[in-house]
Amino acid sequence: MSNNVTNHEPVHGFKVFNPDWTCRNFQYEVGKTFEEDVNPSCCDRGFHFCEKAADCFNYYKFDSNNKVAEVIAYGEVRTDGDKSCTNKIHIVREIPWMELLTIVNTGKDNTGLGNTGDMNAGDCNTGSRNTGNRNTGNRNTGSRNTGDRNTGDRNTGDYNTGDMNTGDWNNGNCNIGDCNTGSRNIGDWNTGSCNVGECNTGSGNTGDRNTGNMNSGSFNTGDFNNSSFNAGCFNVKEHKIMLFDKPSDMTYQDWLDSKARELLRQIPKSAAEWVNTDDMTDEEKVAHSTYKTTGGYLKELDKSECCQMWWDSLDIDDKEIIKAIPNFDPDIFYECAGIKVD
Repeated sequence: MSNNVTNHEPVHGFKVFNPDWTCRNFQYEVGKTFEEDVNPSCCDRGFHFCEKAADCFNYYKFDSNNKVAEVIAYGEVRTDGDKSCTNKIHIVREIPWMELLTIVNTGKDNTGLGNTGDMNAGDCNTGSRNTGNRNTGNRNTGSRNTGDRNTGDRNTGDYNTGDMNTGDWNNGNCNIGDCNTGSRNIGDWNTGSCNVGECNTGSGNTGDRNTGNMNSGSFNTGDFNNSSFNAGCFNVKEHKIMLFDKPSDMTYQDWLDSKARELLRQIPKSAAEWVNTDDMTDEEKVAHSTYKTTGGYLKELDKSECCQMWWDSLDIDDKEIIKAIPNFDPDIFYECAGIKVD
């Protein structure tokens, strides 16, 4: 609006003054009425005020040293946006600072203005216990965060430390994803900067689980590799792997896709078998005295026992698939997997 004329009915509002009760070099006093023989015009002439207390601080610093009063405009009133002016104003009463905080905020125990929530320190926060400005959420320290418990500015998510992160638990700046440490990562669990992918350690990697810098691919250890599963630098193709201490014709990706690996991944991490009383040793009976009631006990198998039990349960075809791994050596297989083949 631009200097729209309102009627001459009283208009209630608020006005801020300097600590000495002056405003624009005019001296005011609580309890008195002031009048000018002018046509009021915002930012030009007349007594200025705002109908909303918070709007006053678009023109005055939000400072507890300034004076704030409730006012009534009795004369002609003109309005321009969030401010108004009149040619006759009555200074009703001074508003104590603590009361003002309850007027300009929605919530309790806020320090600032325009907060919606409780115990915010700053302005225009939505939520509770924020320190800063324009946060949406709870317990943020900084400004313009959306989420909870962020430390920094313009984060979207929770528990970020830094600025402009999108996601959760990032420590750095401009990350998109979760649990990144560094800056400008896109993905999750990266340590470093400018990685695109997941679980990279280093910088400038594109892919997953690289350790090093500027790799394109996954599972590389080194720098500037442009393929996967390399240990070294400047490799453009995936190399063959060792099997049973000998060179093979398989790449690691071939191994990942193999039926043998699929079978071996089925080895149980833990297992147990029931031992009847008649099969228990004297030591087992002492260690598991409840056998007299239960008729035995449940024995937890160690790793080698689990592996061997799994192998013994395989059918012949599956055993042959595993024994067909290039360079298969039963002694090395037993040393590494704890399995004695037939």
